[in-house]
Amino acid sequence: MNHFIGTFECKADNKGRIMIPVSLKKQIATGIREGFAIKRAVFNSCLELYPITQWTLLMEKVNSLNRFNKKNNDFIRRFTAGVKLVNIDSSGRLLIPRDLISHAKINKKVVISSAVNILEIWDKDLYEASIDEATIDFGLLAEEVMGENNGDVS
Repeated sequence: MNHFIGTFECKADNKGRIMIPVSLKKQIATGIREGFAIKRAVFNSCLELYPITQWTLLMEKVNSLNRFNKKNNDFIRRFTAGVKLVNIDSSGRLLIPRDLISHAKINKKVVISSAVNILEIWDKDLYEASIDEATIDFGLLAEEVMGENNGDVS
């Protein structure tokens, strides 16, 4: 399983294409060959880019949900809304579909940020605002999420 590292600033052209930085292309080499799934994020105004192998694993979990439960059906419908398969072209560009560009409010300046085994694609201003958000005490959040009761992290 790949774990991506880094935050990368890019520019989107008027067609929604983003040139993938060379240092990121090295990390996603397998995905370049196999392709990606791109979707709306659940909690933020950004996009999530899944290497196909990661997307397949996630879809296996989603597919195991009981579809005779209305909440499960509603979740599946909302979670997969707008999902597209995308590739990085021979020039190293990723074309983001127009509806997803609109959803994420992406303008010219873009940030691609690692989120363990997927990548998030943000409008730069929205990304900076989410990082700088003063309402979150990151120390407290880290303690709650990664503290002693949530696994062994050294």
